[in-house]
Order: sequence, then structure tokens, then C-alpha cells
Amino acid sequence: MSLLAGPGGGLRVEQEVWAAVTRRTIDGKNPDGWFPEQRLSLEEALRGYTRNGAYAEFAEEEKGSIETGKLADLTALDRDLFALPAENITAARVRLTVMNGRVVYEKKPAKP
Repeated sequence: MSLLAGPGGGLRVEQEVWAAVTRRTIDGKNPDGWFPEQRLSLEEALRGYTRNGAYAEFAEEEKGSIETGKLADLTALDRDLFALPAENITAARVRLTVMNGRVVYEKKPAKP
């Protein structure tokens, strides 16, 4: 399971990370990546989505990483993004979203 602590955006979190790592577009018009030389590593993309995003809004003391005393704003995914090939990042699904320490989304396990 992967955990992300960041500000979020318009796309699903796994799409945003996938786009940063592959530089591909959702419409499929850039299969080799749009400006592929601007691809980020997965670590760079996650840092940009979490710590650096909080820093950009002058909120690095309150959020952006999972630490005691910070807001519990995080998303838990169903798989480890570092164990996936970059093109499969969008296969990950959100299992849990917490904002301000409150669970706002939780995927219930499938019934047997």
C-alpha cells in the first residue's frame, strides 16, 4: 500500500503521478511522452505531490508529510507504486482518504 500526503488536484492521484512519471497524456496523443525529457522519477513526482506541494502553499509545517503534529491529510493506495512499472501506475486505486484527521473515503472490502 502506498501513502500520499498532499494537496491533491483535478485528476485522480494515480493519474497525476502517472502523468508526471511518463509525461503521457490521458487522451493517448503522446505515447512517448509530451516533452519526454521532462519526466520525473517516481520519488520526484511523489515529493512534488506531497512535501513540495505543501511548501508551495506555505503549509509545510502543517502538511505534506506524515509526522506527529501535522494534519492527517493522506491517501492510501491499494498497491506499492514503487513495485509497478511506470505505465501501470494508473492501475492503483484509492483505498482510503483522510483529510484533517477525518476519514472522508474508505473503500469497503468486497463481500465474499
